[in-house]
Amino acid sequence: MRLSPVLAAALAGALAAPNALAAQAAAGDPIRVRYQAVADRIIAEATRDSSAWQRLARMVDTFGHRLSGSTSLEQAIDWVLAEMRRDGLENVRGEPVMVPRWVRGSESAELVSPRPQRLPMLGLGGSVGTPRGGITAEVLVVSSFAELQARAAEARGKIVLFDVPFTGYGQTVQYRAGGPSAAARAGAVACLIRSVAAYSIRSPHTGALRYDSTVQQIPAAALAAEDAMMLRRMQERGDRVVVRLTMEARTLPDAPSRNVVAEIVGSERPGEVVVVGGHIDSWDVGQGAMDDGGGVVAAWEALRVIQRLGLRPRRTVRVAGWTNEENGLRGGNAYRDAHAAELDSHVLAIETDGGVFRPLGYGFTGSDSAMAIVRQVGSLLQSIGADSIARGGGGADIGPLMQRGVPGMGLIVDGARYFWFHHSDGDTVDKLDPREMAQCVATLAVMAYVVADLPGPLPRAAVATR
Repeated sequence: MRLSPVLAAALAGALAAPNALAAQAAAGDPIRVRYQAVADRIIAEATRDSSAWQRLARMVDTFGHRLSGSTSLEQAIDWVLAEMRRDGLENVRGEPVMVPRWVRGSESAELVSPRPQRLPMLGLGGSVGTPRGGITAEVLVVSSFAELQARAAEARGKIVLFDVPFTGYGQTVQYRAGGPSAAARAGAVACLIRSVAAYSIRSPHTGALRYDSTVQQIPAAALAAEDAMMLRRMQERGDRVVVRLTMEARTLPDAPSRNVVAEIVGSERPGEVVVVGGHIDSWDVGQGAMDDGGGVVAAWEALRVIQRLGLRPRRTVRVAGWTNEENGLRGGNAYRDAHAAELDSHVLAIETDGGVFRPLGYGFTGSDSAMAIVRQVGSLLQSIGADSIARGGGGADIGPLMQRGVPGMGLIVDGARYFWFHHSDGDTVDKLDPREMAQCVATLAVMAYVVADLPGPLPRAAVATR
């Protein structure tokens, strides 16, 4: 096919291709010509069995959930590091990070009036606890911040419940993050939210809140969607709705943790790095298999596939299991700080944190010329339907790197069921399909290997400085 002017410039300037690669360009896509055969080998190796899913199942069955500051997280990290060394990966290490430590403790919610009923609930991450004996108060159900503001006079001394239907994570999660402080500002004694979930079988979903330092911190928890809707119907019928909320939640001093790091060292330019990973921590419910044990294991397995095939790219490919993504982002920030001197040599950062469901491709944030190159690399994944490269992508843990100019990518998957199980007891390994996970491994391995092996680094966009 005929190369576009942008692509031709990108290949000539950014890739600095040798004569052989330049000659191949005349016959078609030079990256595809050069790398399709090795990409096919990677895909075949990654998808030949269910070893990635089996390794994930072993991790989450053995250690369970992995909340920051917990013994289970640190034991899981110990196991991962030992297994990486056993695999023969290079420069395996845990890089120290101090993380917040929030403890849920015993908790419950009960409908007192108009009839008694236990209400499944999960305290929101970072919430304060209730006084001993709990809080029993009338409930005011609202559907938005605007409705709360309009009815602020009714909220004083009550438990405010935000019954907000799920319309998309970005839109709905603001009630989890900011609802407690909005309720406190109106004089509420506690806050409940309808779980941020696309589907429910009376299953509450947790997640972090964000207290405003200018108002009192009040206890906050999530109810199942079905119960939030029921309380609204009761209120609309004129019933006096009363709930008793009891929470032992508390925040303890910061605790030591680690980012997990291992590498395949580059053959020609070992100081230049492609980093690929996910977050090793999870919430303290379910197994944290989908969010994000699967992402970490898939990135780890991507390096193992490259290793098993005897491939050693020009640059270093590094896997990272970032700690404390869920309630602090300390791992991503600590990685940026620990590697500050080498960020100019980070060629690409890839994150997977959307569940290892059927891969569709990537979202990419970087220069136009880098985008042209990445799209060529993406085309190598056409056989498994993961060749789509969209503008805009990244992730929470690689955000600090992207802010320093490192091009970033986020794996895009078929996430239709992701918010069914997100941050809930339903996040268990059976929700993931072994073949789809293997395809994610292939998608990560092909992108990481090829970008690490290209003759030149991805060209960067200009970064604004102050």
